[in-house]
Amino acid sequence: MANFALIGAAGYIAPRHLKAIKDTGNNLLAAYDKFDSVGRLDSFFPDCSFFTENELFDRFCSKQMQSSEPLHWLSVCTPNYTHDAFIRYGLRLGCDVICEKPVVLNPYNIDALQKVEQETGHKAYNILQLRLHDRIQALKKKVEEGPADKVYDVDLTYITSRGKWYYTSWKGDVHKSGGVATNIGVHFYDMLQWIFGPVTENIVHVMSFDRVAGYLGLKKARVRYFLSINADCLPPNAVEGEKRTYRSLSIDGEEFEFSQGFTELHTLSYQNILAGKGFRIGEARPCIEIVSQIRNAKPIGLQGDYHPLAALPLAPHPFGWTDNR
Repeated sequence: MANFALIGAAGYIAPRHLKAIKDTGNNLLAAYDKFDSVGRLDSFFPDCSFFTENELFDRFCSKQMQSSEPLHWLSVCTPNYTHDAFIRYGLRLGCDVICEKPVVLNPYNIDALQKVEQETGHKAYNILQLRLHDRIQALKKKVEEGPADKVYDVDLTYITSRGKWYYTSWKGDVHKSGGVATNIGVHFYDMLQWIFGPVTENIVHVMSFDRVAGYLGLKKARVRYFLSINADCLPPNAVEGEKRTYRSLSIDGEEFEFSQGFTELHTLSYQNILAGKGFRIGEARPCIEIVSQIRNAKPIGLQGDYHPLAALPLAPHPFGWTDNR
């Protein structure tokens, strides 16, 4: 049984990590979050020590490292812009670290963290759960075993509706979340480059506070993508079905179905990591490079091979902001 600490216990993704720690037969000794709405701990680790102040959490963890039951792992489930700092903290504390996606916002952050790994002798892992989905693994195998010169035409559409709360949270601040492409798309970009190979071209057609559309040239695919958090972008069939989320991946005109099988992927990720087969932070570099390039790109407008939904009229910011904060 390994001993865990967890940072970000009140966040959206934390229950998946709590479940994974429990399902793999391990123990959570300490948890930290600035917010105290963490009754979810009762369902997993009711005896876990909980802290709302970083200093007290750090004191507990530091003392624990000197005890007969030291911490072995730190799980990071915090806002995107804090991942770098908390991974550093865990490594220097003497733990191996498991961090939610995106591991960091910029490729150079990975370089710096790998130096800390070398200094401390500890390892940091990233949750790249789509790589563990059985349908996606089968697709990767099909592409690898297919004609060497085959280039696929891929359309990715992902619309996950968010309310006005989103824009006043850290997620609505591009400097903290990385923007729409990073916050809701990084795992899709990782999946696509993992299957179809490295990036040869990265073009952004449209980018605003609530959407991003562009083109990715990969070694074995031409990818048009559209990502949005605006419900007004939902296609008619989703609206008629009263769905607030729409996900579509088409390959050479055929729909690729992978909407099922997500519930246990975090547990499977933990099983692999604990067995020494997890994805190290360096393996996340390609997708972090993609989203970093998108964030810093100048959109070219409706030119070239763009996603059909890129032509939707842009929406005004719900609070009247003119910047992409």
